[in-house]
This record gives sequence, structure tokens and C-alpha cells, in this order.
Amino acid sequence: MWPLPCPNRNRGPSSGFTLIELLVVIAIIALLAGLLLPVLGRAKGAAKKSVCVSNLHQAGLTWFLYLHDNTDRFPDRRDLKSSLPGGYKPWNSWPLSDPRIGWAAVVLDRFAGDLRFFECPSIRGGPLASVVQVNQSGPPQSAQVVSYWMWRFDRIDEPIPLDNFWGRSLSEAVDQLRLAGNPIVGKPEGPAAVEWIVDPYFPSTIVSVAEELRGWSAHLGGRNRLQLDGHVEHLRDPRMR
Repeated sequence: MWPLPCPNRNRGPSSGFTLIELLVVIAIIALLAGLLLPVLGRAKGAAKKSVCVSNLHQAGLTWFLYLHDNTDRFPDRRDLKSSLPGGYKPWNSWPLSDPRIGWAAVVLDRFAGDLRFFECPSIRGGPLASVVQVNQSGPPQSAQVVSYWMWRFDRIDEPIPLDNFWGRSLSEAVDQLRLAGNPIVGKPEGPAAVEWIVDPYFPSTIVSVAEELRGWSAHLGGRNRLQLDGHVEHLRDPRMR
């Protein structure tokens, strides 16, 4: 009989990876991940920013539907602004106002088929999601969270401050805003120059803002904003991270 072959005789090189080869592969994967993750993060942020722009367009259209039905005059719902859950919460010294707009979601409820455009997608699950100056409840029956801000409807003083638009027509609002001499707003030439609805932002230069919030915004490096004439733009702001 022929002798049985030795199990190790004539065996070729091992087909497994050596430890060094495995370490090289892991290092390459880690390097690729390090290169790709920031790109994916930026793409995700850009997608959310686009949704936010769409939300602000929808908010503008809904407001103009309201104005058309109300002789181009804004509502005076300071009562509603004070009575929503959490009430009126002006900030310490910047701004001396409460720009949250849960009240607006209540007013516009019958003009909007879907209230989800009141929530910025970058707020949900982000670092600003639990900040009291950001989120407010909308209509009770919708359980909708409202995360956008709206300037010029941020005070409940009596009489109405010149730089607030409660109960005023569009033309009156701009004229009164010019007279107000608000140092932040200046003297806008028309509605296109008036910042109206924005996603939340906390400039790094404002010392009265809590230190952990300074420089944070819904969208890195700036904010989306709806101007009073209805156009939306992204504003780069060096005070943002």
C-alpha cells in the first residue's frame, strides 16, 4: 500500500490574514471613515437646511393667506402669547423679548393643512431641543412643537412698542419700525429688509446669553430667515459656530 500523505505535506501558504495585515486594513477603514463622516454630516446638515427653507416659505405663504383674509392687518394676540403653557418668558437683557411663536401656530391653524412646518428639522434631537427659549407648544389639539422665532411680535407691552407689529397693517408696521430707532434693525427701506421669522440662534458676542448656548444656532455658521416681503435667505453669521 502506498503510504498515507502527511497532513502538512505540500500545503500551500496560509490563506488567513496576519496580525499586521489586519491592523493595516483597520487603519485604512478608520482613515476612510474619518474622511467620509464629515462629508456625510455636511450633506445631512445641508438637507435639513433645505427643509428649513421650505418650512419658512410655507410659513410665509400661510401668513399671507391670513393677511389677505384680514385686510392686510396682523392680529393682536398678546393675550394668547401670555397664556400659552410656560407663559411669556422674556430673556434677561438680549433680547428683552420672547420671540417664540406658539401663539402664531394657534392663529394660523385653520389656514394651514399641516403645522409641521413650524418646527425646524435641525432643532429636533439637536443641542437646542431642550432649551426653554427655543421650543413652545402650538395648538393643544395638534401637540405640535414650535421651534421658530418671530421678531416684531416679541413684547406684550401696553401701549404696543413701535418696533412690534401687533394689530398693524404691513405698511404701518414698516413705517413704525423706522420710527422706533431700534439699533439692531436700523431704518429698513421696506419689507424686504425686515427679518421676520428665523430659526433660533445665540450669538457668541452676547454676554447675557448662557455660556453653554453662545455661538449655537440651528444651522452651523448662520441662520435661515424669512423676510417680511416673503423671500427666504440664509445669512452667514461669524458669531455662530
